[in-house]
Amino acid sequence: MRRNARLFIRFVAAACALPLLASRSVTAAQAATAKREAFGALSDGTRIEAVVLTGKNGVSARVITLGATLQALNAPDRAGRIADVTLGYDDAKSYIDRPNFWGQTVGRYANRIAGGRFMLDGKQVQLPLNDKTNSLHGGTTGFDKRVWRISDVSQKNGIARVAMTLTSPAGDQGYPGTLNVTVTYSLDDRGALTIDFDATTDAPTIVNMTNHALFNMAGEGQPGALAQRMTIAASRYTPVNAALIPTGALAPVAGTPFDFRTARAIDEVVRDGRDPQIVAGRGIDHNFVLDAGRTAEPKLAVRLEDSGSGRVLEVLTDQPGVQVYTGNFLNGALVGKSGHLYRMGDGVALEPQLFPDTPNQPAFGSARVAPGKPYHHRMIYRVSVAR
Repeated sequence: MRRNARLFIRFVAAACALPLLASRSVTAAQAATAKREAFGALSDGTRIEAVVLTGKNGVSARVITLGATLQALNAPDRAGRIADVTLGYDDAKSYIDRPNFWGQTVGRYANRIAGGRFMLDGKQVQLPLNDKTNSLHGGTTGFDKRVWRISDVSQKNGIARVAMTLTSPAGDQGYPGTLNVTVTYSLDDRGALTIDFDATTDAPTIVNMTNHALFNMAGEGQPGALAQRMTIAASRYTPVNAALIPTGALAPVAGTPFDFRTARAIDEVVRDGRDPQIVAGRGIDHNFVLDAGRTAEPKLAVRLEDSGSGRVLEVLTDQPGVQVYTGNFLNGALVGKSGHLYRMGDGVALEPQLFPDTPNQPAFGSARVAPGKPYHHRMIYRVSVAR
């Protein structure tokens, strides 16, 4: 345990030492701003809006009302060149016609629930099976496919903010209780995009929300996402069965391809067919058990660095786990932004959350939310540049 503590201390120290982007590298700008604009329409004519949050250091985020989606996250490299570092589409209609999980808010329950069923207060709840024998990311029509309502757009004290709301009625995708949800994106002038997920219910239910962005710090559509170096503050992970449901074990990462306690290139491990867990996930599609556990304030969980551009992404969370997915099922069938064809490994998802299948595995904790006991998750995408 002392060795793990030292590793994590070095991880945090290295992250804290990262320089922020020098002001000379980007065009001078005012403090963070929020701008509301149109983002096309769906086939039925429903209009989709966007809010663009821009910081004075050149970082900007576009959030659209369809799925409360982080549609773009633009960041400078060490020479000040701006690139979008998230996979996705350039138009609203494609998010419905060619669905994938690219920057959307996922819920009510992110990740997999075995058999799509669980017990809640002595009653069995059945959800749609949209992932073979499992329920995935909230069901067939989860939060990612809903049109959210903008409730606030503001810019104050160096922070640009947009809040979006959604009501999920009782019985929605099989979940009990009417859930009122708010997702708030806040961008500061230092390159930190904070996402707050808040929900209240009128009856007991389960909630586990996150953002499902896939990142390529070299720039969306560029080769080499798996060559980027990743560090994860986790000495254990949750192995899965053939259906990608956790077995219940909390296995040590030491001596496995899942050991990212010190930085290593993702490509070093995702093709290791000798490891049955890598074979099961076709790469990494696993939950890492964060050493910090649940915390009152977000703690550093993952660091991803592209050596070519110098761009660095840090992911902070107050949740106990982070699902890492290395784009294993991208097969070239989807054409994304700027006509880019997305293939395996073109992006990496870093999803802070509760552990998968928690409602069926009491040892993992609880996902229960009840009246008077609201749900809250705060996560942060912090962008910077290494020298």
